[in-house]
Amino acid sequence: MKAINTMKLTFPSRSRNESFARGAIAAFAAQADPTVDELADLKTAVSEAVTNCIVHAYRDSIGAVVLTAALYESGALRVTVADKGCGIADVPKAMEPLFTTAGPERAGLGFAVMLSFMDSVKVHSTLGKGTRVVMEKRLGRR
Repeated sequence: MKAINTMKLTFPSRSRNESFARGAIAAFAAQADPTVDELADLKTAVSEAVTNCIVHAYRDSIGAVVLTAALYESGALRVTVADKGCGIADVPKAMEPLFTTAGPERAGLGFAVMLSFMDSVKVHSTLGKGTRVVMEKRLGRR
């Protein structure tokens, strides 16, 4: 399946860029004529993935977050959020609701939120090399 349009953005892992990523993915996805609910779901999932990079991947440092997206004729949208941070030691454990390595001030619901709003979520991670979250959602099914 060949993409009909793609985009790639790279930005520093600063909290203020989380809203930038939300807006950028919404603007890109708009060409598929999604519903308001689909856009809200997409923005929330991307927000969670980017926040994970900011809070977990780079912890107390700043690194690059790469947001890519591809739109297909079928209306499928593939979004990837990647970092070159610390990586995740146990991906299945990290994806469990309420699991967090960031202390009691974090809810540990990031991956659960992504899974609830997207059609599929895949996580690839290597310790010391980073993490790539690949999410897919079918848009514009009116």
